[in-house]
Amino acid sequence: MDAGFCVEALKEALAGYGTPEIFNTDQGSQFTSTDFTDVLRDAKIKISMDGHGRWIDNRMIERLWRSLKYECVYLNAFETGSEARDGIGDWISYYNERRPHSSHGIMTPDETYDRRSPDLKVAA
Repeated sequence: MDAGFCVEALKEALAGYGTPEIFNTDQGSQFTSTDFTDVLRDAKIKISMDGHGRWIDNRMIERLWRSLKYECVYLNAFETGSEARDGIGDWISYYNERRPHSSHGIMTPDETYDRRSPDLKVAA
């Protein structure tokens, strides 16, 4: 992937959605280039790129993708993009609304979200 494209996508995302507190950049050289990291520094965003154990930062999303692949994508022979969109959308609704999670005390993500403390910050 072209570093210039990534820099432009980053600028567009920051302009449209605001600045995060921290950005993990150890996914590839296009995300660790000085052009890319200078945009982050100029926006006063903390940069994480130690390359060690970063999967742990994203373990919940990694589990989501693993579950999606094994419980939906690999079990269905989606023939069109619209079939895949509908099937994956149905699975995500199931995952969030009806599937209990041990990490949430056997509650669904929706139930956990509804019970969160009102003083917690909501991610952008």
